[in-house]
Amino acid sequence: MENNPKMAITPKGLRYLLVGLIVMVSGYILMTGGGSKDPEVFNYAMFDFRRMVAAPLVIIMGIVIEIVAIMRVFKAKEDK
Repeated sequence: MENNPKMAITPKGLRYLLVGLIVMVSGYILMTGGGSKDPEVFNYAMFDFRRMVAAPLVIIMGIVIEIVAIMRVFKAKEDK
């Protein structure tokens, strides 16, 4: 096997991967909270728009960014 000095992912693709990861983590952060200190008391705050709609959409958007970052071929800048 030859030692290929080229990486499989370009710096631009790596930036997309990191952005997708940040977007997914922010979706999980949006999903946190809404609990109750007393287990006998039901808290309806866990069924609000942020946790039920916005957070899953943000997570799916992050997954799409990750798929694009992995599947798309980004051209590396060539040094002259």
